[in-house]
Amino acid sequence: MAEPSPGDTGAGPTGAATGPRARFRDQVREESKQIALDQLARGGPQALSLNGIAKALGMSGPALYRYFANRDRLLTELVIDGYRDLAQALRSAAEATAGQQAPAGMAAVAAAYRDWAVTQPHRYRLLFRAPLVGYDPQANELVEASQPAMEVAVSVVAPLFGGPTEAAVFHTMSLWAGLHGLVSLEIEENFTSMGVDPAPLYEQQLLTVRQAAAGVVTAGAAAEE
Repeated sequence: MAEPSPGDTGAGPTGAATGPRARFRDQVREESKQIALDQLARGGPQALSLNGIAKALGMSGPALYRYFANRDRLLTELVIDGYRDLAQALRSAAEATAGQQAPAGMAAVAAAYRDWAVTQPHRYRLLFRAPLVGYDPQANELVEASQPAMEVAVSVVAPLFGGPTEAAVFHTMSLWAGLHGLVSLEIEENFTSMGVDPAPLYEQQLLTVRQAAAGVVTAGAAAEE
């Protein structure tokens, strides 16, 4: 993989890097991330190797450090990408049920969450486990990256409670905790080994929220009388 001439900055008329050199850099970074994800899928975070990525790209190991400062930086970008993709999957599910009754949106988002985790478990694990000893999964930029997905979840639960109330946020967190536990068991094939169909367990998570919302709404109506 030959890099464009150093003299070609690729700067456009507004100063933005849009030329061959910038496109080459973006290409190397994206291809590196894809190879890294393949490594994660095959062997987990311990299999992540910048030298292995560089070899697959046909460049030297040190050359790859021009694109990622170190392995932790690459991991961080993969986590941020993962949160972004998860949020988009949830957002698409929510938008697909726009105009339907509130429980439909919650069910669609829960199903999208499960599907995202089950179809790419290596990425899901990366979001919710410390991938390597010494890696800080609670770094500010990672916490910030996780927020959009939770905002989507709140947006589909809140209508059941009459708006984004404290109760709505609480039960959104409760729903997420339940879904996380279930998908974590599912992607490790624990349900398979036990011969358990997890579908009713997922439905129970949704039913619990619907029942809680009904109780809140009923209590509120009674208080107004």
